[in-house]
Amino acid sequence: MAKFTKQDALDYHAQGRPGKIEVVPTKPYSTQRDLSLAYSPGVAEPCLAIEKNPEDAYKYTAKGNLVAVISNGTAVLGLGDIGALAGKPVMEGKGLLFKIFADVDVFDIEINTKDVDKFIETVKEISPTFGGINLEDIKAPECFEIERRIKEELDIPVMHDDQHGTAIISSAGLVSALEITGKDVSKVKLVVSGAGASASACTKLYMALGVRKENIIMCDSKGVLNTRRTDLNEAKKEFVVETDADSLEDALKGSDIFLGLSVKGAMSKEMLASMAPNPIVFAMANPDPEISYDDAMATRTDFIFATGRSDYPNQINNVLGFPFIFRGALDVGATAINEDMKLAAVYALAELAKEPVPDVVKKAYNKTEMSFGPEYIVPKPLDPRLIEYVAPAVAKAAIESGVARKTITDWEAYKVELRSRMGLDRAIMRTMTSKAKANPKRVVFSDVNNVKVLQAARIVKDEGIAIPVLLGKYARVNKLAEANLIDISDIEIVDNTSAENEQKRFDFAEILYRNRQRRGVSLIDAQRLMYNRNYYGAAMVEVGEVDAMISGTTTQYADVIRPALQMIGKKEGVSKVAGMYIMNTKKGPFFFADTTVNISPSAEDLVDIACLTEEAVKTFGVDPVMAMLAYSNFGSSEDTTSTKAADAVRMLHEKCPNMMIDGEMQANFALNKDLRIERYPFSKLGNRDVNTLIFPNLSSGNIAYKMMQEIGSSEAIGPVVMGLKKPVHVLQLSSSVREIVDMTTIAVVDAQ
Repeated sequence: MAKFTKQDALDYHAQGRPGKIEVVPTKPYSTQRDLSLAYSPGVAEPCLAIEKNPEDAYKYTAKGNLVAVISNGTAVLGLGDIGALAGKPVMEGKGLLFKIFADVDVFDIEINTKDVDKFIETVKEISPTFGGINLEDIKAPECFEIERRIKEELDIPVMHDDQHGTAIISSAGLVSALEITGKDVSKVKLVVSGAGASASACTKLYMALGVRKENIIMCDSKGVLNTRRTDLNEAKKEFVVETDADSLEDALKGSDIFLGLSVKGAMSKEMLASMAPNPIVFAMANPDPEISYDDAMATRTDFIFATGRSDYPNQINNVLGFPFIFRGALDVGATAINEDMKLAAVYALAELAKEPVPDVVKKAYNKTEMSFGPEYIVPKPLDPRLIEYVAPAVAKAAIESGVARKTITDWEAYKVELRSRMGLDRAIMRTMTSKAKANPKRVVFSDVNNVKVLQAARIVKDEGIAIPVLLGKYARVNKLAEANLIDISDIEIVDNTSAENEQKRFDFAEILYRNRQRRGVSLIDAQRLMYNRNYYGAAMVEVGEVDAMISGTTTQYADVIRPALQMIGKKEGVSKVAGMYIMNTKKGPFFFADTTVNISPSAEDLVDIACLTEEAVKTFGVDPVMAMLAYSNFGSSEDTTSTKAADAVRMLHEKCPNMMIDGEMQANFALNKDLRIERYPFSKLGNRDVNTLIFPNLSSGNIAYKMMQEIGSSEAIGPVVMGLKKPVHVLQLSSSVREIVDMTTIAVVDAQ
């Protein structure tokens, strides 16, 4: 689980623009005509159209892609009743998840009342704004009435995710687990620990899957909901059974399924041992399950175990459901989220779990093998196929059950649309982070006189991304850390200038001397250079003391690359190293090369750069579609810059016929496929979207990424150094903490 300090969490939400979401215009607004169309007088026309036909709101406004995340803050996460305003950061976070996983826009609405009637009336009054409503963090039993009445009175999708999200994902896991264990759903005995909103919704959906009511025993904190209890509210009375069992311990004897939505420690080893052969155990209390993973595994091995945590197999995570359920519902203008749609999501997730897992997912979790079985019963949250499995299934169920305003007939085209609307953006780094965490490596940081580097080292240590090593003087590093309240007590510090490292300096100098003695470096020069942290750090990488090096926040690029080349050298068969930036844009990621190393590459150099870049892009789980850029198109100029780009493409077509690259071409033709197809239909790229740009020289590449970064509001990750035998990565001057963490993550994956 992620580790961070209280201040880290506060800073994350406060720095830059406060909060986590913003409103972004989707239409042009730069001219007076644009503004007149956007507001007065042009806005009158869609207003009149909607007055005449209310359904036109979906045509002329953002309603059809807008969900309200609504709460009164009475049951926030593990915090309880903290109030509407205090719950706002959670609602913003839910909005962020909707956007990044399914491109659903969100307004978070915090309603400051515990009165059920007032809450419902408020939601009804604001409902014309939205295409759907996600109720969140409302305590039981009020949440049951609130959801029921709002669903009855509104004609848009409404879902209380705390109930139904968990129910849908765990039901998908149950479908898989029953298939793996061979248990008959109509005969299994289910025991539920917890009697709140989630427990109620899960149990009802399990019954819809075929679990028989007479085979279910539900327990609250006081014991079994049996006929002898006189203290039960109406919601709990629905699950009362005639049984001799009074406690969870009694109920679990001989049971097939345990569903835990209660508290840490509710299940003991003895209780688990008392269950039937091959039981299914969903211990989903957060952050700590009803029985710990280690205790469960030490008790028996013939069971399937799932929790709500990401660091154990089979995470029951609501993010597998709600973004895609609303995506499908919105895309057909559904008037509700009904049982058919929920079950469609369940079976879509269960179906996806049985599909071969793509390499990008395996790489994200650093697994060579991942397939349907006891430790893989639901898909992983980073699986890019989720949107194209769940959303269409939900949309189709909405159409077939009669709650859809619109019909989809071409389902393959719809899946293409879903994929195209989802730029990978930070998904790349989420995938890389998961992969790094699966097998963290030792990374030496040489710019340790920079407080941001120390902060980043603390983060990668806490997150399990890397094992940081700080290269610098003990006293100075510790003083800087202490002054900035950064705990580095458990992080290794290596002082390359200390007397205790004198012999190591001599040994490292011998390596440098052997490498460079015919390039003007004497042994004395080599020994002197070992006082330079970039040389010493590169030497640590070369001899295997560490797996990678990060530098550059206070050092010129060349002053990092030079030691790396002299100490480590290039990969076999590589004549040039190169640098690549990942540009995260609203249209997805783009890869720019070479942006940092080669000033004026020859045609042969461009071939090498293209090959290195293709290999690097694939490590991010992206299929590279590449354009060799110039200021001309396909021979329209005979200038040297253009001809060398054309020559490089010709050589690549001959040498690597499967490489998806073409050129030379101007940037607008590279990035606008319609324009390219119209003018140059013969291009090898066809109707593919270019995601990788090879620049003809350093000036153009460097200028392009910096302009994109500043004017285009794009995030630049890099530079990723390509072509070295071992990973050394160079940061931009004055990199942010996040950028240092990102580059460390990339370095770890590179080292893996």
